[in-house]
Amino acid sequence: MRGGWGHREQYNKGERKEKEKEKASIKTIRNLEGNYKVDPGAYRSAPNQDVLARLAECRSPRGQSERGERPQKLSYLPPGHGSRGQSDDGYPQAQHQWSAKKKGGNINKAERERLQREADEQRLREEEEARIIAEHEEIERLERERIEQEKQQLLEIKDRERREDELNEMRHILDENHSAVTTWESECRNKAKWERYMRCDGSPDPAVQPEINSFISLWREDSETQIQQVLENCALALQLTDELDFLLSEGPELCAAQQYRETALSLQSIILYKLNQATEELLKFATSSSDIETGNMQTVIQDDNITLCLWANLNKNPRFKGYRFEEVGLGFELPKPLALSDIAVRILHTRYDHLSHHSEREQVQRRRSMMEGILISPSESAAAVQDGKVEVEGEGDAGESSKQEEESRSVRSESRKRSAVSVISAKEGRKSSSIKLLEEGESQMEGITTGLEADNGSNPSPTELMLDSADMHLVDLQQFTPLGGVFYFDVFHLPPQSHIVKGWEMRELLETGLQFFPYPTEQSRIQSSTSVKLDEQSSAVASLPVGVTVALPNSIMFLEEPQVARWDPIGQHWRTDCISETNYDAETRSISFQMNAFYAFTFLQESYANMPFQSWELRPLGQDSALLTITGALTEVSITVKDKQCMLQMEETKDLDHLLGKWMSPSKLQKAMRRAGINIFVNEYSDKYVSINSKDPLIEHTVYEQMALMSSAVAFSWSRWNAQCGQEHLVLQACEQLEAGPVAEEAWSLYLLGAQRNQHLKMKEHDNSFSHELAKGSEFHSTFLHMLRQDMSNEGQARVRQSHHLYTDTVQRILCATRVLTYS
Repeated sequence: MRGGWGHREQYNKGERKEKEKEKASIKTIRNLEGNYKVDPGAYRSAPNQDVLARLAECRSPRGQSERGERPQKLSYLPPGHGSRGQSDDGYPQAQHQWSAKKKGGNINKAERERLQREADEQRLREEEEARIIAEHEEIERLERERIEQEKQQLLEIKDRERREDELNEMRHILDENHSAVTTWESECRNKAKWERYMRCDGSPDPAVQPEINSFISLWREDSETQIQQVLENCALALQLTDELDFLLSEGPELCAAQQYRETALSLQSIILYKLNQATEELLKFATSSSDIETGNMQTVIQDDNITLCLWANLNKNPRFKGYRFEEVGLGFELPKPLALSDIAVRILHTRYDHLSHHSEREQVQRRRSMMEGILISPSESAAAVQDGKVEVEGEGDAGESSKQEEESRSVRSESRKRSAVSVISAKEGRKSSSIKLLEEGESQMEGITTGLEADNGSNPSPTELMLDSADMHLVDLQQFTPLGGVFYFDVFHLPPQSHIVKGWEMRELLETGLQFFPYPTEQSRIQSSTSVKLDEQSSAVASLPVGVTVALPNSIMFLEEPQVARWDPIGQHWRTDCISETNYDAETRSISFQMNAFYAFTFLQESYANMPFQSWELRPLGQDSALLTITGALTEVSITVKDKQCMLQMEETKDLDHLLGKWMSPSKLQKAMRRAGINIFVNEYSDKYVSINSKDPLIEHTVYEQMALMSSAVAFSWSRWNAQCGQEHLVLQACEQLEAGPVAEEAWSLYLLGAQRNQHLKMKEHDNSFSHELAKGSEFHSTFLHMLRQDMSNEGQARVRQSHHLYTDTVQRILCATRVLTYS
């Protein structure tokens, strides 16, 4: 029994040891299993199935066989490392037994190398497959490109074959229209000349020099000074001036243009001269026209062209501050020294502008000279004319331009030499012919220029011209436009009033005529200059400013707050200095400001405030009718074209009744819109002030001609891709539109236009990227006209053929004047 129990106890100890060894082996195998799961995908492959089988076999319960025999001590042999078999009882038999605990590191490294080789092989297979696919795709792409290139070559060959025919057809259409328009314009001019000749109203023909000279001489010598008669004569003179402007706009010969300009200047000069005479006549009888309440004389006289506000200081009230002419919305404020003086204040509002053209002509000549890099002195120009070195076609206006340049330069030279005091003293004391004309009421420009020319001032150098052009207070009339006419703000010596002595009315008569009152006076200027170093307050008192309040005319549309500019009679320019305390009330449309002296002034608006355009659209309204809508930076403008006339349309505009809904010619419409402050038209200098999409001018002009031909049946619109296609190409939207109404968004098509080729694009306006791909079934054409006609209906083509030449000319003029393809 003891031997039996002892043997059993010894057997149990041996069994426990075997179990512990079994657990250790199982733990080792599990560790090996964890090490082999570095690449899970590798177990899915065929070579790893043997590893899984051996792991499963080693995990059998207790590690024993069915016979209950003790399991063998196993060590893992990876596949490919020697051979292995099975014993008769089914147990695996390892040929090389390794200890997992001692050889685990070597097994892991070998397995990792094997798995890495398998991964590299898999990657190489995938790369090879990707390369093969890429080669197939590249072959397919090259094949598609070859086919597209062949198609494009066929289209180009077809385009070259018909290019000459298309260009000849378009040239023939344009030549026919141009010839018909030229014939019509010539007939209109001849008809106007005949009607002018047959007019029997007593007015002279401004184109006939003897007639207009006789009219000016007789009117100057006429002693009639009654204001109503003077206003009637001024209206006639303004009508003659407009006729001269029309003759100049037609581009006459140089000699005729020179004559027309001189005649216009003479008429403008005598108009102001006669108004000064009428003003003097009114002031002579100021006492009899005085107001009972104020004790002063104030009166307002106006017609369609002029508003005259006159105030005479008869009471000399030291508490007087100013006066406002309520019926016309004009007012002024005076400092105390003037309130105690024998003066009269005049605000003369002329709805025309006879000052700006003096400055504009000089600025244009100077700008062209600076651009060409040539500055020719008047003496050299005159010598060249005498020696015959100037070409024949330039002889007509060489003398006039050199004379005007010499006068303007001498004026600027004198103005630089003289101080303000010397200029005032020259106005008061010197008895030259110009001062006498000025005292008689002659034009300020003509009088001062003639007088200062007699002083033989020196010519400025090119450097001085550059400095003058860089003057920040000098108004650039290419950048700004004077609006609302000119306001002449003057102060005069009050003429001697009549006295009743023993029933007799006695009046002192002066031969000097109407005299301007100098303000600031020479004494106040000297005090102001000397007191700057001593006392700033006394300087401010010595040069007290004068105030002005103006209600802006209803005939003008100010898109922005207007700027005030004063006229410089010495330099013949508009300037923005000497103006302070500007206050603009947008609700009442009134503006008030102060000036340090009495000047003629005007209101400025930036010429290109409504540019660049945000979008535009030209759509047909029927046969020979179309609507051009331009959305500018500040407002939207619509122009309706019907036959040979145009009409302006704008929404949310209470004023401009004289312009809106009125049919007129394209030239008259442009002039009227500029005067009203609605400028959508460009000139040769506009690109210096506006950010544009620079395009080839010849291509652009050709497109406008063809758009005008098709405008009765085709709608055109702005495209955002036009700014990204380069200078040699244009992109716009177009579609056939036979009904009067808005164009459907999906109806638009994009067209790429160039000098040699025009094409219909497949892409749409709202695509994310630009593509040159042609639309399906489209072809290349040499002209935009034939490109559009290939897809037009028979009705649309009939409309195009029946378009009148005057209508197409009108549309073309409007498009060329706005240049929507470049300025949008």
